[in-house]
Amino acid sequence: MSSTSPLDAHLTGLVQALLPYRSQAGRLARWGAHLARRLAGGGRLLVAGNGGSAAEAQHLAAELVGKLRDDRMPLSAIALTPDSSAVTAIGNDYGFDEVFARQVRAHGRRDDILIVMSTSGRSPNLITAVRAAKELGMRTWALVGERPNPLADMCHEALCCPSPDSQVVQELHLVSVHLMCEYVDRYLPMFTGDGALPAELPGTPQAGRDLPFGLDHDEFEEMVNV
Repeated sequence: MSSTSPLDAHLTGLVQALLPYRSQAGRLARWGAHLARRLAGGGRLLVAGNGGSAAEAQHLAAELVGKLRDDRMPLSAIALTPDSSAVTAIGNDYGFDEVFARQVRAHGRRDDILIVMSTSGRSPNLITAVRAAKELGMRTWALVGERPNPLADMCHEALCCPSPDSQVVQELHLVSVHLMCEYVDRYLPMFTGDGALPAELPGTPQAGRDLPFGLDHDEFEEMVNV
C-alpha cells in the first residue's frame, strides 16, 4: 500500500506534466491570434466535449461571449453541449455519435473553427463532429491527452497534454482555455480598431501599430493564418 497521500500524488503528476506541456503550449498564441482574426470578422467558434470536457467547452464559450478580464466586444462562441433538448433529440433520432456533428452542420460555416476537447482523444461523437466540420471547410483543433489518439491525428492541429491521468489532462485543458482567451484579448485590437477590420488587407495589422509580444508583421501574419 502506497504511503503517498492523494494530495501529493496528484500534485506530483501535475508538476511532472507542466514542463512538457509548456513546450507545446506555444501553439495557443497562434490559436488565439487566429481566433481573434476570425471572430472579429464575424466568424464563429464551436466547442464540444463529453463529461468534464463538456464543462470545459462551456467555460471556453462563456469566456468569449462574456469576458476574461477587461470589457470588450462579445465574440461568437457556441458550446455544443448544454442544449439538452437538441442533444437528446439528436441522440434519440440519429444516435449519440451524431449529437455534435449535426449541430456542427447546423451552425458551422466555412473557415469557422471547431475545438474538440477530450482526455482520451477517442470519443466517437467528437470524431464524427470533426469529420462534419472538415466537410464544411472549417478549421479543426483538438485539446486532448497523450498521443497517439484519433482526434490528434485527424484535426488540423492538436495540443496533446502530456499525462496519462485524465484529471491532470483536464486541469491542463483549463489552463489552455484561460491562456487562449488571454491571447485572443491581446490580439483582438489588431483586427477591431473602431469595430472593423483594416480595409486594405483583412487580417493584417494596421500600418504603424505596435504588435503584441514584439512580433514583426510577417510573424503576425503567419500566426493568424496558422
